[in-house]
Amino acid sequence: MDIWGITAFTIATAALATLLMLPPGLFLAWLLARGRFHGRLLVDTAISLPLVMPPVATGLMLLALVAPRGPLGRLLARAGVDIVFTWKAVVLAMAVMGLPLFVRTVRAGLEQVDRRYEAAAATLGAGPFRVFFTVTLPLARPAVLAGAVLGFARALGEFGATIMIAGSIPGSTRTLAVAIYSFAETGRDGDAALLVAVSAAIAFVALALSNWISSRPGVQV
Repeated sequence: MDIWGITAFTIATAALATLLMLPPGLFLAWLLARGRFHGRLLVDTAISLPLVMPPVATGLMLLALVAPRGPLGRLLARAGVDIVFTWKAVVLAMAVMGLPLFVRTVRAGLEQVDRRYEAAAATLGAGPFRVFFTVTLPLARPAVLAGAVLGFARALGEFGATIMIAGSIPGSTRTLAVAIYSFAETGRDGDAALLVAVSAAIAFVALALSNWISSRPGVQV
């Protein structure tokens, strides 16, 4: 896979990872912003673990989970789905590493939503799901967008978990971060430097977009 092919592959898998983290991320952000239950602190801490754990440790945990002999891997194998050392493993690693940033950003946005609007919708007969999708989510949309872009940016730079669960297979699982390491290790310093520039440019644009969304009037994330 050439340099631009690696770039396209990384952007595509990061985009898929962002889509993958949206449903659980929205639920977890809402649960932490609105829920009042025993163990809430533990849930919050567990979600944030990938931010402080070594990424290779997170990757090793994912490998144990989805490997053919792992608890989830066995079920997937019976369905004919292979995860380890495929592009699907890249997407999974990116999603897991980007999820905490998405949840934290969206949670902050949900906490800023004026709950009087939700209460008004509920008094008019709207159920919890309708209130969330027609009132809460639209009001928190800037935070959701900022969180998605931030999660995407984190996915772009993922290395440790990816190398553990997906490896560095040219044309199959090699992302920008993995390729930079592989090229530098094999003496292809020029190619590595070019990929550093490309990844820095993409990450800069993504972070700038996230910061711009977050800094808009009325948006607090």
